[in-house]
Amino acid sequence: MSQDSQPITDSSAPVSESDTASARTTPNATADVGTCDLCDLPTPAEPITDPDVDGSFCCRGCLEVSRTLERADDAPDESTIRSRADDRSGENERDLDALDGDDAFLAVEGMHCATCEAFLEATAEGEDGVLGATASYATDTIRIVYDPDRLAADDLPDLVSGYGYTAADRAAEDEVDADDGLVSLLLGGFFGMMVMVWYVLFLYPTYFGFEPVADFGGYDGFFLAANIWLLASFILFYTGYPILRGAYVSLRAGRPNMDLLVATAALGSYTYSVVATLLGHLHLYFDVTVAIVLVVTVGTHYEQAVKRRATGLLSELTERQVDEARLESGERVPLEAVDPGDRLLVRPGERVPLDGEIVEGTAAVDESLVTGESLPVGKEPGDFVRGGTVVTDAPIVIAVGDEAESTLDRLVSLLWSIQSARPGVQRLADKLATVFVPLVVVLAVGAAAVALATGSSPSTALLLGLTVVIVSCPCALGLATPLAIAAGVQAAAKRGVVVAAETIFEDAPDVDVVVLDKTGTLTTGRMAVGAVHAADGTDPDAVLRRVGAVELLSEHPIAAAIVKAAPDSATRDAVDDGDTEAGDDGAAVESFERAARGVSGVVDGDHIVAGHPDFLRERGHAVPDALEPRIDDVRDAGRVPVAVGWDGRVRGAIAVGDSPRAELDDALEALAAGREVVVLTGDEGAAVEGIRELDGVDEVFAGVPPEAKAETVDRLRARGTVAMVGDGSNDAPALAAADVGIAMGGGTKLATDAADAVIVDDDLAAVAETFTVATRTHRRIRQNLGWAFAYNAVAIPLAVTGLLNPLFAAVAMAASSALVVCNSVRSI
Repeated sequence: MSQDSQPITDSSAPVSESDTASARTTPNATADVGTCDLCDLPTPAEPITDPDVDGSFCCRGCLEVSRTLERADDAPDESTIRSRADDRSGENERDLDALDGDDAFLAVEGMHCATCEAFLEATAEGEDGVLGATASYATDTIRIVYDPDRLAADDLPDLVSGYGYTAADRAAEDEVDADDGLVSLLLGGFFGMMVMVWYVLFLYPTYFGFEPVADFGGYDGFFLAANIWLLASFILFYTGYPILRGAYVSLRAGRPNMDLLVATAALGSYTYSVVATLLGHLHLYFDVTVAIVLVVTVGTHYEQAVKRRATGLLSELTERQVDEARLESGERVPLEAVDPGDRLLVRPGERVPLDGEIVEGTAAVDESLVTGESLPVGKEPGDFVRGGTVVTDAPIVIAVGDEAESTLDRLVSLLWSIQSARPGVQRLADKLATVFVPLVVVLAVGAAAVALATGSSPSTALLLGLTVVIVSCPCALGLATPLAIAAGVQAAAKRGVVVAAETIFEDAPDVDVVVLDKTGTLTTGRMAVGAVHAADGTDPDAVLRRVGAVELLSEHPIAAAIVKAAPDSATRDAVDDGDTEAGDDGAAVESFERAARGVSGVVDGDHIVAGHPDFLRERGHAVPDALEPRIDDVRDAGRVPVAVGWDGRVRGAIAVGDSPRAELDDALEALAAGREVVVLTGDEGAAVEGIRELDGVDEVFAGVPPEAKAETVDRLRARGTVAMVGDGSNDAPALAAADVGIAMGGGTKLATDAADAVIVDDDLAAVAETFTVATRTHRRIRQNLGWAFAYNAVAIPLAVTGLLNPLFAAVAMAASSALVVCNSVRSI
């Protein structure tokens, strides 16, 4: 948008719909002639086109994105761009949008790997009435397309709940209580100690040819074994239930994972011991079952506990959606009760509930939450307003649009669609397990078969196969990833970063392109006074004091910035105290007037006028020649010039706008090291020209509407792994579409929900720290897995040749686990 029409409050010129027509088309100004080839929004009656670019677009921003990204020699075709590789089957995703049914988005507790995704999808699609489903463990979301004539929406959570999974409507996900497993772990630990007491006092001494430490008394060996059996059964089937469920899911999905290896060792030693107990033998390996289950469960619980403590830092972030609307009569009603054409009253400071057209009133509307544009936009009767935007300074009445929907709600739905279609990154350990688990099973069965063929007894052959499974070190492999991730989460938290999705440790080290939002990410996202240009003979402080007194009566964000910068403490204190009558030196402002392009009032006998320079010219105030170039400079810098005058002459011009972050230069330098940096923003014109000049910024896409941000990020993935950094709800779909999403902590809840990590302290420099921690954590995971497999390379051949028995295998397993623990607790 041109700076001559920069959005402004009472103190400057609002942007009209016609000013931005070339850059953006609003729904009520479109004809049903097609959709944008980038973001699928409706195109205007005369779509934005260019002979050098294929397709038609809704705005200039979408056209420029397509023009730039289609130049890439390695860019995939459109079908490839719009699909993602399905990690579960190697096929492209199913196109659920093509299915003729209703959508439902459920939040699912209990998913922890790629096999969970496949299991839940298969479970849902096996139900009558479900047309298709896609799940993502990275975002705990499943999308279900269903036939509403055969299934009710309220019944869908029950279809996929079970086997340890709990589903609920995504809109009410905060009501889902995650079972942290602490009770089962504590009970398992208590019974585990009892099992080990039995072993230490009675069984271990007999294994080495000694008498039991304590006398059996009148109880025989079967009584002892039965007690151990009972306690071990509780630990395996109660405490170890998540492991068994994961193993079952992996079998159903045909994708072996670490849970299957752990469960195989635990169930193998348990089954052997049960048979031995029934045959009257006392060489039992229930202790191996107990050790495997408890060690792996402790590691997983520790990882989850660290993540919960870190996530607790985000408790103060607030929800930005509204669920009620105020009718013109003043009555508040649920959004569901609002019909197209209803007239709604929106007061200053309130969020517009639904998309619509203004029928009464003129106001400045803050659209930064939804569109990303940093400055408020002036709106008048006939203009379109988006649901989710904020009316800042005057009440308006809107007529609800034909669809009776909110732009913000559409962003939420788009976010959920992207999240449910985003397969979680399969953990490195699970990837290795797809090969390692079958190999171990084959070796165990082969060793047992060879033993039988060479004349060994069935019990000896079974024991040999069991030893191979146990010595495969499921504990070390099971601990390798959780403990390293827990250490990484803690290290990130110390740096002011909350890790919301552990998949960041797999993707972040490989990031090739960093996409940055402008407003609220590169800038502070808050209006502030940048400079005061005074005419000759006028004190700049006097200009600020006088305009601050008048602007105190305005509710516009730019007016608030001027009041905050005013040097008069009485004016600032009045803002804090809610006193809107105090003026210069505490004096009252008389004859206050608010106009479309400015304000005026009498302060200490002088009639002060402030607003757009043209507004002052219309009031008969001459602009000194020395101030004209200063006003142009303010516009060229992407800021709003607020002219201030009295006694028929403009006395000064105040530059107001969003300001860059103090740490911006250092942060860009760190991010640009080995990566391409792209800025993606809804702003246009001079507001982004300064960004293009920044060192470290390789490319800037301006004027991009919210719905197109996610598609832009998706296209950028042709260049490599993409990270997105943003703060607003308009950034949420792009955060979810990126391989790595990082939200600034000062942003909206929708943005933080979509992100893999959140910068709590709202410090842009912490983004580079996030990549550093993720890289080091990924290296630690590889070290742990490397040690575990190196151990197996030695221990498994010994077990296959019969040189190890299960007891020594368990001891060796514990030693390898201890080494993994020691490596994990080192500082990152």
